[in-house]
Amino acid sequence: MLFDTHAHLNADQFEEDVEEVIKRAQAEGVTNIVVVGFDEKTIKGALQLAEDYEFIYAAVGWHPVDAIDMTEKHLAWLEELASHPKVVALGEMGLDYYWDKSPKEVQQEVFRKQIQLARKVKLPIIIHNRDAHEDIVKILKEEHAHEIGGIMHCFGSSLEIAKQCISMNFFISFGGPVTFKNAKRPKEVAKEIPLEWLLIETDCPYLAPHPYRGKRNEPSYVKLVAETIAELKEMTYDEVVQVTNDNAKRLFAII
Repeated sequence: MLFDTHAHLNADQFEEDVEEVIKRAQAEGVTNIVVVGFDEKTIKGALQLAEDYEFIYAAVGWHPVDAIDMTEKHLAWLEELASHPKVVALGEMGLDYYWDKSPKEVQQEVFRKQIQLARKVKLPIIIHNRDAHEDIVKILKEEHAHEIGGIMHCFGSSLEIAKQCISMNFFISFGGPVTFKNAKRPKEVAKEIPLEWLLIETDCPYLAPHPYRGKRNEPSYVKLVAETIAELKEMTYDEVVQVTNDNAKRLFAII
């Protein structure tokens, strides 16, 4: 019952063999996947996969790196897609101060607009955060994001930031980096996160877990994330699988 809460099976890297990748995931016990769209092309791909596979769901949003390309027409389109029966969240959205394609003020404006939309359509949000921890928390607070909650995707910040996010109704999700031997901070945070706020993901095709680091990631590898979390929290693998599956289904309102 593994639930990969963040995958990009709509990425070009899976163009040739997405069916085989999905079959491998099922063989490893993956029973649900959320495919995340973050621009026009990937949103369409996420919706197509969600329509083609019963156990795949879609999230639709606009990535902060491409915030400068987002128009009011795109925002209206996201609102329209929010009523699609397989769309379970808005995102990924947020702030990315590593890449400089979109100015910070543009990213922040687009982020705020998407949170406001999510509150309007009553869907949780999936947060992308790169080198912008304080501004992410500030905007979430100012925009009353606690009303809808969501996921801090591929969490890599401090325990203090994690606690602030949890207080605003956000789950903390760990991906491949928590398995890296030198990933001291993610491991420390994962140990401390209360079980009821814990999720797992791959972010495939990126950030493949050990021992596949540097290779193409895929949903079947979410099992390695669950195994690492179990080890860190001194729990059984089955317990981690059960609790993260239950948490994801509760967040995404999947029966």
